[in-house]
Amino acid sequence: MPVTTPFSTVIRTASHEQHTEAETSSFMGDLLGGRLGVDAYARYTEQLWFVYRALEEGASALAEDPVAGPFIQPELMRTAELERDLAHLRGPDWQRTATPLASTAAYAERVASCARRWPAGYVAHHYTRYLGDLSGGQIIRDKAERTWGFARKGDGVRFYVFEGIANPAAFKRGYRERLDAVALRVDEVERRRVVAECKRAFALNTAVFRELGEEFPLSA
Repeated sequence: MPVTTPFSTVIRTASHEQHTEAETSSFMGDLLGGRLGVDAYARYTEQLWFVYRALEEGASALAEDPVAGPFIQPELMRTAELERDLAHLRGPDWQRTATPLASTAAYAERVASCARRWPAGYVAHHYTRYLGDLSGGQIIRDKAERTWGFARKGDGVRFYVFEGIANPAAFKRGYRERLDAVALRVDEVERRRVVAECKRAFALNTAVFRELGEEFPLSA
């Protein structure tokens, strides 16, 4: 069957419900509303480190892959920035006490598994993370700077600062074009699997928010 609707549009439309659920989690609402302390923000940042380490440790092996390769771009890599933020938030020995939540461990393992065995599935996770960072992530950065007094685009929020991307809007357009090209390289069954994996990625992310919400409940 010929591809008529751009694949990026298909993915966005099909995963809208899961995306909204992730964005509107009570934990993120409380965090961005200034109702939680900086310790909750630090714990969230720590969980991101486990997920992005899985995403980025698997990236180099996919650089030549016809499906995933076009998405492996150094200007997106976030692990070093997360480590700098965590050193600022938790001190230089933060890795000694860093622990993934059960939901985070499951999320990171799924990402790593796709990186090893299923490049198109890896793209689904790559898309849900990095395009979100370039979009809604900027709202989180702004809220964090104002709530906890971080320097603008400085330590504590460097995860959200893409210094290698001068024009985020143009970059996102190019990214969506690469997503559309994926649909031309795989069959309809595989396209459906990628859409399902995008939904799964958002659900895995929501599970992390849910567990963080249990760890940082608001006082009654």
